[in-house]
Amino acid sequence: MSKKKSLVKPLIIVFVLGAAAFGGFKYYRNKQSVKNQPTYREDVVVRGTLDRTVLATGEVLPQNRLEIKPPIAGRIDKVLVNEGDKVKKGQIIGWMSSTERAALLDSARAKGPDELKRWEEMYRATPILAPIEGTVILRNVETGQTFTNTEAVMVLSDRLTVKAKVDETDLAQIKIGQKATIVLDAYATEPIDGRIDKLAFEAVTTSNVTTYTTDVVPIKTPDFMRSGMTANVTFHTETRENVLLVPTEAIRSENSSAFVLVKAGEPNQPPIQKPVKIGVTDGKRTEVTEGVAEGETVLISDINLNAEAKAANPFMPFGNSKGTRGGKGR
Repeated sequence: MSKKKSLVKPLIIVFVLGAAAFGGFKYYRNKQSVKNQPTYREDVVVRGTLDRTVLATGEVLPQNRLEIKPPIAGRIDKVLVNEGDKVKKGQIIGWMSSTERAALLDSARAKGPDELKRWEEMYRATPILAPIEGTVILRNVETGQTFTNTEAVMVLSDRLTVKAKVDETDLAQIKIGQKATIVLDAYATEPIDGRIDKLAFEAVTTSNVTTYTTDVVPIKTPDFMRSGMTANVTFHTETRENVLLVPTEAIRSENSSAFVLVKAGEPNQPPIQKPVKIGVTDGKRTEVTEGVAEGETVLISDINLNAEAKAANPFMPFGNSKGTRGGKGR
């Protein structure tokens, strides 16, 4: 009898421990099940304007850069313009003497002012004319400086433009006359309205990236714009007004069909897939042409990594507390 009593107590302990272990296992399974359930955040379908854009970088350069090189060597008698001055076609921007005239005047100057005046009237200076209407962007000489006929005494530009490098994958969206916004790195808070003036026919390949140079001309060139500046250009390729918009991440696809998730009619039920037809997108928002109404709520999945997913994440090699360092594989 005493032997039976001695066995009852251990059996009770084993039963209690087993029940506790089973209860703990059930609790863990329920907790894991709840933890692995997908979670959603809500967003509302709105009506607005979608501006589809293409981004590119470029450099400010003269559209036509013209170097003024005198036909003969000589010396500058007088410079009449400075860098940044606007000039008209045919305007006198300086006076020069040929090498022979400069030598004659130097010799006459040594003989006195009357002799100098006589030779100046007999041998007139040669004017330097602006061949185009534009801006003086470079002045290479000063009064009294000598030069050869291979040196540019001045450089003119008819207007400044941005040479933007457009990736070949975006070229189909770019059209001459489209609007663009120019932002200079040096004046990031001063956007400049522009338009596409020219598209290159020949590609430029750099580091296996193929681009096409696109000329963007400012509608009104600001005074602070300078040749050589770095610019970021936003091409406004398409604008859709008064359309229904949803976050792009709310759009899902299955078997080449698009749909969004909406709340089920009854609580604690999984979301319902609602087919939609989509239009253009700017990356963040997408136009929906059919399937949802303004003000309707759509669901967006939140990414929820459980412990096993974190452990498998290649960017989190030591994501859980147990880790891999010092494990059984050692």
